[in-house]
Amino acid sequence: MAILLFALTNCSEKEAGTFPTDENLKVSDHFDPKGKGPSKYTLEVWENRKKTLPFSDVRDYEEQKKGFIAAPSYRQIKNADGRVVWDIGRYDFLLQNQEFKSIHPSLQRIATLNMGYGLYKVSDGIYQVRGFDLSNMTLIEGKTGWILVDVLTTRETAAAALKFANEQLGERPVRAVIYSHPHADHFGGVRAVINEEDVISGKVKVIAPAGFMDFAVSENVIAGNAMNRRLFYQYGVLLPVSPYGHVDQALSKNVSSGLLGLIAPTLYISKPVEEHTVDGVRMIFQNTPNTEAPVEMNTYFPDKKALWMAENVTATIHNIYTLRGALVRDPLQWSKKISEALYLFGQEAEVMFASHHWPRWGNDRVQEVLRTQRDAYAHIHNTVMHLANKGVTVNEIHNVYKVPESLQQQWAARAYHGSVEHNSRAVINRYLGYWDANPATLMPLPERESAPLFVDMMGGSGPIIKKGKALFAEGKYRLAGELLNKLIFAEPNNQEAKELLADCYEQIGYQQESTSLRNSFLAGAYELRNGIPGGESPKSVTPDIIRSMSTGIWLDFLGIKLNSDKAKDIKFKMNLITPDNNEKFLIELSNATLSNVQGFTAKNADLSLTLNRSDLNLVMMGVKTFEELVGEGKVKIEGDISILKQLVGMMDEFDLTFEILPGTKKDKFQASQKDLKLDAPAYIED
Repeated sequence: MAILLFALTNCSEKEAGTFPTDENLKVSDHFDPKGKGPSKYTLEVWENRKKTLPFSDVRDYEEQKKGFIAAPSYRQIKNADGRVVWDIGRYDFLLQNQEFKSIHPSLQRIATLNMGYGLYKVSDGIYQVRGFDLSNMTLIEGKTGWILVDVLTTRETAAAALKFANEQLGERPVRAVIYSHPHADHFGGVRAVINEEDVISGKVKVIAPAGFMDFAVSENVIAGNAMNRRLFYQYGVLLPVSPYGHVDQALSKNVSSGLLGLIAPTLYISKPVEEHTVDGVRMIFQNTPNTEAPVEMNTYFPDKKALWMAENVTATIHNIYTLRGALVRDPLQWSKKISEALYLFGQEAEVMFASHHWPRWGNDRVQEVLRTQRDAYAHIHNTVMHLANKGVTVNEIHNVYKVPESLQQQWAARAYHGSVEHNSRAVINRYLGYWDANPATLMPLPERESAPLFVDMMGGSGPIIKKGKALFAEGKYRLAGELLNKLIFAEPNNQEAKELLADCYEQIGYQQESTSLRNSFLAGAYELRNGIPGGESPKSVTPDIIRSMSTGIWLDFLGIKLNSDKAKDIKFKMNLITPDNNEKFLIELSNATLSNVQGFTAKNADLSLTLNRSDLNLVMMGVKTFEELVGEGKVKIEGDISILKQLVGMMDEFDLTFEILPGTKKDKFQASQKDLKLDAPAYIED
């Protein structure tokens, strides 16, 4: 799953652990004065789920506690400046042994299980630090030191995790780091646990699947601003932590907000199955491309009969399509790779563990969970396409596809990160695209244009609000939402309509088992009531990420930033040469399009720039401008330098707080000074 690193907001929240019990929970305890409690219809949904789901199966609770060694005395992790970058204590209301009926009972179950915090023993010589970030840090005891598998998102949390483990187990040097896949919560803390000098000298190995670096820095750059905005919904990053708001992120509580780093691997696993011995520990790597990530690998420790399933098998059914935006994944391939692991390693493995959640012990249990998740991904793929071949469309499938009862009754098949609804639509989209083959939807009008017609034909806002209130009173929140959504697009300033729609979204959110759906509806409700909230913007451009990014990706992104209206009738050719990495690019503007091709230069270029890639990094990060580098003598110029200023003038700055729901934008966007810097890509765990 892709990760996105963001800076958490400083939204006001009640102090952790001070929430009243559900029996005494009042609307006045809601973080939003306009917020509502669960309706009688939402309570009916809650009671039904409580009765029909397998709550008698408590094995996950037993396994979550098994192997516990110790927890630190602190529940916050701070950076060098004293800013809190991780705070599991905000969620302590989940430890009060109370049922909150504003939370789907199954979601509260996983949210409580994800409160595991501290150091745990997986098996002899294998340990995990859990609850310090979105992912776990795994420590394998080698002959002379630690082998670390996935090293959390940020330097601060990784440093705290390793320090705590060393305090409890005895300090050992780190001999190797393994990245299971290129999502940032699995590599971002690396500079806290090893030094790059030791990697360069060969003293420390860094192991990853082939293709790791390409995807670690490129997967989310092109649509980075849009993804960052959408994560406000999927991840609820600006929702206060509360029984009425953010309660969990399915894989763990949330993502830390410290400093992300990256050190390039020294050993790439390229074969389908490949064995290596590192610091005396035998490891068999299984490459699993195009599953949870574009490149990913499971690892088997045969001498310990311990199977590491990376993020391919956790305690949730994952995203086939992640709502903040990403390429749709291949559930059939995912299923097949789980099946391979089952028959390569699962016939003898005695413990299975992963980069999230807790281990499963005993061969029967290992095989059970592997088969459950294998079948869940295969079933949604096969059955959705079965229905698609009978004419069920992308806009109908989420109301038609059903998970078989046998899987519904297994916790390992519950969709906390993904959802049955958006994953089923994703399968059709992967094969057939977004069009449902109805000509009426082939070139749909923008809602802002079509909605006024619907509102007019329904007699205006009065009858719509009246009907919306009636539907809401009957618990028909999705139907009410259909009407009210038309109205707010026709009348963005109709606050009564927006608040009624927010009430619908809030109840829908309370009823969701998936954190992605819950957060999205609750975030939408918050914005409708209060406007787009303030808070720290996502920050994911770090020196390590920039250094690792190819020049070509950066130039591609400049093509995205180019305002084609400003570029019409302008033509030029520009050479960019970076001697320190022996690269050259031909950049051409024509037909209002900025293109680039690596390995070529133009003899008749209008401008040629020669500078080291190490200096270009400063421009990409926005630390310096080309003009400043020219003034410092770090750029060799041939031709018309004014072209550079002209190019900068044609670039648009993207507004991170663009409006998703109409009438929610508080202030007009004030663009910062334009330059050729790279906007923050959206790294988040998917």
